[in-house]
Order: sequence, then structure tokens, then C-alpha cells
Amino acid sequence: MILPQTGYAPSAEDRASLDAWFEEYDGHCVKNNIERMADMAVFPLNLISDDSAGNGRSAQWDRGQFTATMSHVMGDGSQEIAFRNTRTPVFLSASTVVVFTHSSVTAGDETHEMDYADVLVRRDGTWAFQTMIQSGWGDNL
Repeated sequence: MILPQTGYAPSAEDRASLDAWFEEYDGHCVKNNIERMADMAVFPLNLISDDSAGNGRSAQWDRGQFTATMSHVMGDGSQEIAFRNTRTPVFLSASTVVVFTHSSVTAGDETHEMDYADVLVRRDGTWAFQTMIQSGWGDNL
């Protein structure tokens, strides 16, 4: 895959810190720890998607909207969830990155494949997601 030229070449520390952030976030997802997932975001959180009519949609969620929606999407935690993610980060600077993800999510006997992107910002040395982009969710925004 040829990545866009952004004028910024990430350091090994940039990549390592991003990888560590996603490892922690994925761990919270597996444990269905929605509150800790929310702790790793910047609110208001931007969301971009499309709706069933094919129109682009966007919204901003506060922490309460995020936790309520993610609780509904992720369920009550009674079902074991496994993630297999392939991430491709495109660093715009040392503090801004767009991450493209291909994810396989297995819950019980069902596996779902999805592709999405996140925009993360680094503040005071810590990454946080600020924008989530995924098709097919616009009717729920």
C-alpha cells in the first residue's frame, strides 16, 4: 500500500506510542469497559458516516451519547468478543494521525468484517481519538 505523502515522517516513538494506545483501547473493547473507552476520547467526538439513502452524515457526541451508543452496540458483556485488526496509520504530524483499520470482530459464532478510519490527536504525550469515520451508521447519528 502506498501511503499519502504528508511531509511528516513518524519516529519509532510515534508509532510505538500509537500501537500501545490501540493495544490498551482494544483491551477495553474486549472487556466491554465502555467508560474506559470513553476516557480515551476527546469530546465532543466527531462522527462521519452515510445513511441508507446514500447521503453523508455527521454528528458530534458528548460522552453520554458515546457511552450509551457503545453500550448498545457492544451489548451487556455476556458474550465473548474477539478482535483482529490491521491498522494503517497516516501521520500528518507528531500529534495528528489518521488511522485506517480493517477489523474482524467475532462475537459468539458470528464474525463481522468492517473498515473504518479514526482521527487521533496527541495531547501532553497521550493519544486520544477525536473523529470516527465508518460507513453505514448515518441513520443512527
